[in-house]
Amino acid sequence: MHMIELHLIAHNIRSRENVGSLFRTCDSLGVKKLWLTGYTPAPPDEKISKVALGAERAVSYDKIIDVVSLIHQCKQEHIPVFALELTPDAVELKDFHPPKKIALLLGTETTGIPPSLIALCAGTIRISQKGIKESLNVSVAAGIASWAILR
Repeated sequence: MHMIELHLIAHNIRSRENVGSLFRTCDSLGVKKLWLTGYTPAPPDEKISKVALGAERAVSYDKIIDVVSLIHQCKQEHIPVFALELTPDAVELKDFHPPKKIALLLGTETTGIPPSLIALCAGTIRISQKGIKESLNVSVAAGIASWAILR
């Protein structure tokens, strides 16, 4: 069993509470780095800190506005980027076999990841849904996917 190096890319996440929750998830599961891109807020921030409970000081993170340049940087560093999104051709999370290094792109709470960014990714991963809603909260989805990839 090899150790997986997981990076999360939180793109255009408006909710500071969701960002705080992502910090907690990254700390809990041992995510290598949290990338905050686009308009995603970054520490120091009172609301992020309130939810993160100090995890924002323990997790490696970076704020980069341009997500496209980050995706290209990941590719150059041999870290394939996969979109966590409900697309018709997405691989079910339970059937996904992650590479040794992987970055997971998370999209906005309302509209998800735009097709232009999905096109830059190595693939798309989806979490099966059973209820009437077609999506999960972004921080919950990131937690489920991160746990499954790192287990």
